[in-house]
Amino acid sequence: MPASPLFRDPRSPLPDRARDLLGRLTPDERLALLHQHQPPVDRLGVAGFHTGNEALHGLAWLGTATVFPQPVGLGATWDAGLVRRVGDAVSTEVRAKHAADGAVSLNVWAPVVNPLRHPAWGRGEEGYSEEPWLVAALATSYCEGLRGDDERVWKTVPTLKHFLGYGNETDRSATSSNLDPRSLHEYELPCYLGPVRAGVAGAVMPSYNRVNGVPAHVAGDLIAELRAAAPGSLAVVSDAGAPTFLVTVQRAFPDHAAGHAAMVRAGVDSFTDNDQDAGVTLARLRAALDAGMLTWDDVDTAALRLLELRIRTGEFDDPQLAGADPYQAIGPEAIDLPEHRALAREAAGRSVVVLRNDRLLPLAIPPAAGTSEPPRIAVVGPHADQVLTDWYSGTPPYAVTLADAVRERWPDARVDVATGADRVALRALDPDAWVSVDQDGTVTARAAAAAEATFDTWFDVIDWGEGLLTLRSAASGRLLTGARWIVTADADRVGGWVVQESFRRLDVGGAWALQHVGSGRWLRVQRDIGALVADATRPEDATRFAWETLYSGADDVARAASGADAVLVAVGNDPHLLGRETEDRPSLPLPGPMRGLWRAARDTNAASVLVVVSSYPYVLDEAYDDARAVVWTCHAGQELGHGLVDVLAGDREPSGRLAQTWPATSEQAGDLFDYDVRAQGQTYRWLAEEPAFWFGHGLGYADVAYTGWDVAGDVAAGERRAATVTVRNDSDRPAEELVQVYSRGLPGAPVETPRRMLLGHERVRLSPGETRDVLVPLDLDRLAVWDEAAGRLRVQPGTYELAAGPSAGVAPLRAALTVRAG
Repeated sequence: MPASPLFRDPRSPLPDRARDLLGRLTPDERLALLHQHQPPVDRLGVAGFHTGNEALHGLAWLGTATVFPQPVGLGATWDAGLVRRVGDAVSTEVRAKHAADGAVSLNVWAPVVNPLRHPAWGRGEEGYSEEPWLVAALATSYCEGLRGDDERVWKTVPTLKHFLGYGNETDRSATSSNLDPRSLHEYELPCYLGPVRAGVAGAVMPSYNRVNGVPAHVAGDLIAELRAAAPGSLAVVSDAGAPTFLVTVQRAFPDHAAGHAAMVRAGVDSFTDNDQDAGVTLARLRAALDAGMLTWDDVDTAALRLLELRIRTGEFDDPQLAGADPYQAIGPEAIDLPEHRALAREAAGRSVVVLRNDRLLPLAIPPAAGTSEPPRIAVVGPHADQVLTDWYSGTPPYAVTLADAVRERWPDARVDVATGADRVALRALDPDAWVSVDQDGTVTARAAAAAEATFDTWFDVIDWGEGLLTLRSAASGRLLTGARWIVTADADRVGGWVVQESFRRLDVGGAWALQHVGSGRWLRVQRDIGALVADATRPEDATRFAWETLYSGADDVARAASGADAVLVAVGNDPHLLGRETEDRPSLPLPGPMRGLWRAARDTNAASVLVVVSSYPYVLDEAYDDARAVVWTCHAGQELGHGLVDVLAGDREPSGRLAQTWPATSEQAGDLFDYDVRAQGQTYRWLAEEPAFWFGHGLGYADVAYTGWDVAGDVAAGERRAATVTVRNDSDRPAEELVQVYSRGLPGAPVETPRRMLLGHERVRLSPGETRDVLVPLDLDRLAVWDEAAGRLRVQPGTYELAAGPSAGVAPLRAALTVRAG
């Protein structure tokens, strides 16, 4: 038997294997490695390769896969071990898809490690926290799960997104994130350096924006600084379309050959452009080579890093030399495993944050007794009986809604559901016709022979805020959509890169014109075929409609809430609307229509719980001051309902804590486009005023007292220290407390220090009445500030004020810690 080539020998060093394989390729084959869709090399037995699959909180876009809570919810768990287990489950399902189809890449584009600097950022749901050290810890853990435990073979290869200074969607490819040295080194870079230094990230993806005027995809100094921190090679893959945008949007280069050459010289290895068509990219790279803007050494350097990425997964291993594949037991059936379902439920429950509770939670539902009326629970609002997924979600194998979980938890109760949608009928004025829908979703303009609306003309309308509407047909049970020019009612949910299921209405002389938002066109009845079409370019050319409200959603909510033993008011956002990739949030307050539903319930029944299901923090105005209980969860995936009810019922002690401050006002959040967190007073670190809810805030059902602590009063810079915090459970139920220790700054420091800085945290479970000393390791390196003269981070000597407590804003224990020069 002939000897295996070196690149197939797992006993050889990884760089040697990559060089051996590269040396066997022709120039065209080497160049072809630089596109995201690498072609096969059949003569060497090398398969085709795609540089990435989305795996933000589950495997996306490849069919059925477990959908875990959004990262902003995983961030609220503050639980690195849990996040690691989620990453491990996701990588198992990636391997399962790969076992079924070898074209499914083992390189994954996750996690997102951009810090959540501003709550208006449209992609805030994709990040973990506003605190860089928490981002780094959770991202490292997720990467550990994705990477797997085998010393040599990576289960999948994580790719960190999006490097660097990315936190606005508006004009994202044209704007510059201007980072002063402190914002860069103290706030942005630590998020990436954590997982990179840990050696658990195999790649990084630059962001669309400019950084200090330079497009991130050609910011060679920044890429080199990150690479220098990696213990092994670190591939750099472009974001989708970014290579072309360098010329067409950013106008940074005179032509594409120059732009592509600059990317490779800056350290970008793989071009994600033109989908599967590599020809355009390769032609531009060849032009750069011919013009002398790029050398074959540049190409080979990039190709080697991409080959090392592939080798890490065991792709080229000769099984006779490698021994057993550590992941060979993962077959196509390893999707939606029972343990993944259990983990999804655990993660959903642990991400729930109780923001306010005036003795209303946990819910006390009276048992059914004899022949008396059963207890009654009202579950109301747009999120009462649906689970919404976001752009980067997979297809969940099932979905447990809040109403589902309530029925399951209290099987003897009567559960009344009201979505808060207005029931309306649309009547065209000219021609006089009802907008009618049949069961398959076909929409027609039916002559208004009957004066009253009938079932086929009914629509349930939800106003998500800013006048953005969705209309669900009562006849088909599906949403109106204009995806095919002719309007139909056959969409299961809002979705897509460009949403086709949202509408706006405009008052035109006492009647209404309807705009299809996805196309920007206005609706018109096409008389010859009786269809409703979205083709009018002006509202003046649109059909006028009478908007007949058959009943009010708010009134329906009030009816359901009246006399109920408990009312759960589930409001929030649709993750495809008013804040998502390509679209920043237009405003921060909970939208007016949601406020109306809350008031309808609360004014009817004081036992109303405000349940916020959202991708981001809201400003809660005075309309919510009388809310006795407020609970937040993210779009938590397939187990959202169980996760919420486990906490609401008291079956799970609330353990979620905010990983992002909720501002009291919109102004408190600062300027979305100003990345100087210090000057803007952004995040809990620099905030000067009291927010609505601090970073780290979250209530349990038990009362925990902080009774004392011991922290070393003198330490040299660079030394390790821990604080011992004494806590006591003053309740008759078990407690789970997240003990947090912060620096409150260094008074009179030459370089201003943050007002608050998380130094350590530790979770503790306490039995009723138990007192315990909790050891909290402190990372004093976090005190470092950028020393401009020295060109490095440095801990300033002096006496720091330390505080311990349940959040960044509530710190009953104070102490001084003197740090000596190291």
